[in-house]
Amino acid sequence: MTDVVDSSELLRRIQRGRDCAAAEERAWRACAENLKATDPEGAREASARAWAYEAVFRVLDEIAVPGRHGDGKK
Repeated sequence: MTDVVDSSELLRRIQRGRDCAAAEERAWRACAENLKATDPEGAREASARAWAYEAVFRVLDEIAVPGRHGDGKK
């Protein structure tokens, strides 16, 4: 990755990454829900992956839209 990019392109890349993370989180949450009754271990694995994608989404979203998530405390 040696290309120099301007701030607009960097923001577009961050937004694409954020959107991808959101889609993956939804997919893994749906997978976890579908596996809950038949494969509890698989459901736990899918939930863990969904949480990981949620974390990635929140970080990228905070970069793209500072302050959206408050101070980070729940």
